[in-house]
Amino acid sequence: QVQLVESGGGLVQAGDSLRLSCTASGRTSDLYAMAWFRQAPGMEHDFVGYINWSGTSTFLARSVKGRFTISRDNAKNTMYLQMDSLTPEDTAVYFCAGSRFDNLIKFSSQDYAYWGQGTQVTVST
Repeated sequence: QVQLVESGGGLVQAGDSLRLSCTASGRTSDLYAMAWFRQAPGMEHDFVGYINWSGTSTFLARSVKGRFTISRDNAKNTMYLQMDSLTPEDTAVYFCAGSRFDNLIKFSSQDYAYWGQGTQVTVST
């Protein structure tokens, strides 16, 4: 089994930056592509970004492209989400997710087998 733990959330002001981390443990050999999702109150999980195992392929949602960057360091079993120019619309619980596969970009939460517990990001005006 793979365990994922997010960290780095917090309360910031509009325009500020945060970097989220997601560290994997357990059977990390089963972990390939990873992604970030976010969930605002009363909403579904929204796709934020995807990264393949090698880090050579990334994809960001239109709402965050140009402001967020996704990366990973496999030597540390850690994925990152650098978030710049934050706005109140970015307020949500952010989840990292992991997949056993690494072939196609996957945008649906149902395509990911492993999930972290989430970290709250709150952006004030």
